[in-house]
Amino acid sequence: MRDVLLLDYGVGNLHSIGKALARHGVHVRLTAEADAAIGADILVLPGVGAFGAAAAKLKPIRGRMRAALRAGLPGLGICLGMHLLFEESEEGEGRGLGLIPGRVRRLRARRVPHMGWNTVAGGGDPLFDGIVHPTLYFANGYVGAPAAAECIIAWSQHEQDRFPAAVRQGRTWGVQFHPEKSGADGLRLLDNFMELARS
Repeated sequence: MRDVLLLDYGVGNLHSIGKALARHGVHVRLTAEADAAIGADILVLPGVGAFGAAAAKLKPIRGRMRAALRAGLPGLGICLGMHLLFEESEEGEGRGLGLIPGRVRRLRARRVPHMGWNTVAGGGDPLFDGIVHPTLYFANGYVGAPAAAECIIAWSQHEQDRFPAAVRQGRTWGVQFHPEKSGADGLRLLDNFMELARS
């Protein structure tokens, strides 16, 4: 059995993520102790909350967490968790992990936040295996803006603003949507992540 650490930095929606991951016979450990992330087998950064508060929670171990992810610790950042993979955000003060060079910007759209189901294009990465024409659930007012396009593995669009829907750096993935709220496609994506993390 592997230890999946679900980091609680004061956000919501932890129960549904934990339940979806636990289907794989893993032990899902919910903790607010950021230090525990370094010793986990798999790290999940969940996603409802504010960048500044979450970045402050990670500040004491930012360098060590970034080093662990770079060294191969499998990780998944969901929405805000994806934003924390970047260097900084227009949403608030503080520094992200800096695993992905670039910053998080506000959506350039008339209706913000972007709430509801939306299509995702691309998806050539194994994270999207078996998912045909994915339609996934979004709840965001900010999006990642990587300094280099090579890390982008899928795109989406809200009004006229096209933005990265998923990114990858090594064995760490970030998704702007909420797979735990995205029905069968979202559960398949979490299944794929767990298989990739265990391989």
